Amino acid sequence: MRRLLALTAAMAVLSAGVACSAERSGSEPRPSGSQAGATPGAGGAGPGAAGGSLGPAGGNGPEVCAAAQQASGAAVRTYVAELGRMIGAVGANDSATAEAARKRAEAALAGWRTALRQQSARATDPQLKTLLADLASEVGTLGTDVDAIDEEELDELQQRLDQLCAR
Repeated sequence: MRRLLALTAAMAVLSAGVACSAERSGSEPRPSGSQAGATPGAGGAGPGAAGGSLGPAGGNGPEVCAAAQQASGAAVRTYVAELGRMIGAVGANDSATAEAARKRAEAALAGWRTALRQQSARATDPQLKTLLADLASEVGTLGTDVDAIDEEELDELQQRLDQLCAR
C-alpha cells in the first residue's frame, strides 16, 4: 500500500508539471511579468535562484521548450503507466509482467533523459541550457523504486522549467 501511495504522489508531481507546461504551450502568449512573483522552490538552488530572475528563455527558447515539454509529457505518461503496471503485477505475483513493465518504464526514462540532453545542447539561453541538463541528470537518477523518487526535487526543477518556458 505504501508503494501505491508513493506512486500516486510521484504521478501527481510529474503529471501536474507536464500538464501545466502543456497548457501553457498551447495557450495564448502571456506577458513575461505574469511569472514575476513565482519562486524557484524551497531549496532555491540552481541557476536564476540567487539574484537572477527566471523570465522566459531567450534565443531559441520557445522551440527548445516545446520539444522538451513534448518529450517530457510522453515520457511521464509512459513511465507512470508502466510503474502502475509493475506494481499491479508485483501485487498479483506476476513476475514476468512486472519485469516487462519495469523495462518499459526504464526505457521511457532513458528516452526522456536523452531528449532533455539533446534540447539542452540545442538551447542558446544559458539558464535553459543548464536547467535542461539538470533535469536530465535528475531524470537519470529515477528508477523503478517509487520509494526513492524525490518528488520535491522534480517539482522544483519543473517549476523552474515552467518559468523559463512561459510564453
